[in-house]
Amino acid sequence: MAENKTQRTTASVAGFLAAIADPQRQQDAKALAALMRKATGERPAMWGESIVGYGMATYQGRGERTVDWFPVGFSPRKAALVLYLMGGLKANASLLTQLGPHKVGGGCLYLRRLEELDSKVLARIIKRSYDGNRRVTKPVSAGRTRRKRAG
Repeated sequence: MAENKTQRTTASVAGFLAAIADPQRQQDAKALAALMRKATGERPAMWGESIVGYGMATYQGRGERTVDWFPVGFSPRKAALVLYLMGGLKANASLLTQLGPHKVGGGCLYLRRLEELDSKVLARIIKRSYDGNRRVTKPVSAGRTRRKRAG
């Protein structure tokens, strides 16, 4: 299995969220974390230094490449909250029209402020993306470790 540059870590999600300097971005990130936890039923985990992911599954990429990744997650970037919905945007196109101000790019949804959005619609988008990603992937144990082959 190919190694991702961004790996799941044991860092504290609560500590990461508490360290967000901008008070509004911190408030939005904490609210989004709670909404994603409720929508997925999963406990959050840090991926790399700045991504909060929910769940874990093995994804088959191009060719024989497979990687462990989360079905949904987010990162509180300076310019926007970035939601990683991997394939959940096209399937939720009709819901996106009801969401409120947002931008999309690749498998990401970019949000400026949560208060501008319909939180029920956002929860549905997250839930549907999570469920859809879990159906097309193979769940893996969160505590699984990989061993590198010698030589």
